[in-house]
Amino acid sequence: MKKVLKWGAIIFASLIVVIIAALLIIPMFVDANKYIPELEKFVSKTTNRPFSVADDAKLSLFPWATLAFSDLKLGNPSGFQENEFASIKSFEIRVKLLPLLLSFFKEIEISRFILDQPRIVLVKNKNGNVNWEFSKETTQTPKDAKKPMGKPSATTLPIGALTVGDFSLKDGAVLWIDHSTDTRKEVSAINLTLKDAALDRPVQLAFSAQMDKQPLSIEGFVGPLAQGLEGGSVPLDLSVNAFKELSMQLKGNLNNPLASPAANIDLKVVEFSPRKLLAALEQPFPVATADPTALNRVALKAQVNASSKNVSLSSGLLDLDDSKLKFSMNASEFSRPKITFDLNLDEINLDRYLPPQPEKPATAKQPAQKAPTQKAGKTDYTPLRQLIMDGQLNIGKLTVSKAKINDIYLKVSARNGIINLDPLQLKMYQGGAAGKAALNVQQDVPKSNLDLNVNNIQINPLIKDVLQKDILEGATNAKLTLSMIGDDPASIKKSLNGEGTFVFNDGAIKGIDLAGMARNIKTAFGGEKVTERPKTDFTELAAPFSIKNGVVNTPQTSLKSPLLRIIAAGNADLVNETLDFRVEPKVVSTIKGQGDETQRSGIMVPVLVSGTFAAPKFRPDLKGAATQELEKKVLESKEVKKVLEKEELKPLEEKTKGVLKGILGQ
Repeated sequence: MKKVLKWGAIIFASLIVVIIAALLIIPMFVDANKYIPELEKFVSKTTNRPFSVADDAKLSLFPWATLAFSDLKLGNPSGFQENEFASIKSFEIRVKLLPLLLSFFKEIEISRFILDQPRIVLVKNKNGNVNWEFSKETTQTPKDAKKPMGKPSATTLPIGALTVGDFSLKDGAVLWIDHSTDTRKEVSAINLTLKDAALDRPVQLAFSAQMDKQPLSIEGFVGPLAQGLEGGSVPLDLSVNAFKELSMQLKGNLNNPLASPAANIDLKVVEFSPRKLLAALEQPFPVATADPTALNRVALKAQVNASSKNVSLSSGLLDLDDSKLKFSMNASEFSRPKITFDLNLDEINLDRYLPPQPEKPATAKQPAQKAPTQKAGKTDYTPLRQLIMDGQLNIGKLTVSKAKINDIYLKVSARNGIINLDPLQLKMYQGGAAGKAALNVQQDVPKSNLDLNVNNIQINPLIKDVLQKDILEGATNAKLTLSMIGDDPASIKKSLNGEGTFVFNDGAIKGIDLAGMARNIKTAFGGEKVTERPKTDFTELAAPFSIKNGVVNTPQTSLKSPLLRIIAAGNADLVNETLDFRVEPKVVSTIKGQGDETQRSGIMVPVLVSGTFAAPKFRPDLKGAATQELEKKVLESKEVKKVLEKEELKPLEEKTKGVLKGILGQ
């Protein structure tokens, strides 16, 4: 037995000596450059592209298996201006051969892996063809190839150990050329270094590059990789710095990256300026804002958990200029998105982020002409029909169209193409509003509805903020129900239906004194100068209305004041922007406070309102005036005759037109 073992050891040692001798001798007699033409021919045939390598290849097998070559070039197919798709200035790899052979290629020790000046040129020509798509013949699966049956085997590492002494990618470049848009982008000076990398310890890495001549770098560590790749976790801690403006930190774990990739990352984006970032890249800012200093400060923190089936953001904090948003979000079932969110915003002025108002021309004002409408393509609402969503939004302070709103609470839900906002609550100008809304996109044309209740909102500061006009005072209460069909303004106007009531209490209409007009015709129509700004005080202004296919009808809008009662009835056509109203003022003989509804004798001069929203017209209703008891006295007075002849009606028309334009926002 001892002899057998002895001779076995001798034979094994002899084989090792023979193998080592062969590894030393073979490279001396084998010229690697002799096989370069065969290699070039094989690659060219496989890729259908020209391929070449310089004839200075080097090969050695012991103690390190070394392969080195230079000037590798892979060209483009015909039809492209650029000759090269990829090139490498030089390449060298050194692998320790004996451990590799003894472990049956399970243990790999790499001394050097150097890739010098690799370059890739990605091209899209004017016809839309791209050079990174290879021949279909080389990628198609043969028709008779059988698909593997049964469950796939568990993912495991093909190697048991890996160490890399020096891994370097030096001075690489990626060039993007789009001839169809005359666009050219380049990432240059790409360098990647790994030092003393191994599967059983963290891998230190350093990456740097120049993007549009601006620096980009990634530093940190990843690993250990040994157990994490097969079902565990791979720790990482990376710092990203870009363009001297953006700094980002990623810390966490990559879970089961080979079999079922997932990540659990703490993300932190240090405060930066998007405007300065794009300026550094010499790119125009993509949006124009009313406030040129908006979008100048952004910072972000969040816990990110992601997999192929689910993405969630928790403990999120976004700083945007002067606003802070706390958020959490979750998205799953991406084929039929299921989204939940909880957003809490302290304050925001949306007016800062809206497009700037166009400058008014200095020339004389010309009548507005409607631009020809262009029929837009159909909107595809399929994503909204598939959406499943539940979320809520809280906003402490909101400014929009200069209106100031507080304590907004909104709950959103979406199922089967129906999106509900219920409830919707807010506070503003010493009052509040509550309601709900819905958008139905189950059909090609969306349907919407709104129910809203307004309680005790002070209208004067609201109009001052929004319209910069001082035309109306009073506490506002309202109730309205609206429905509409369509997704463009014209369709919405034509299909608008609903009803409601607006009530203003203890207020005034500023800019016009209706009671004074009735008492003093000269003052009313410009015959006498008025030192104080006129106004009409009222105890109640109530406007019930209904809307049918875009036509607003009020059967009896009433104004009650101590010396005056006014009733208005008629239509406002939102589609054609026309007016058709009859206004009946009545002056009472005594003053009595709020709640006086007693019919009293007085003068009745009805006024007809017609024309358009932009140019309303006013004229007295002669037929209505003729039915009054004091018809003769009134019509015979010089002042009224002038009024009826329209000689002094223009001052009233201008005053009333101004008030009406203010209300309509013209």
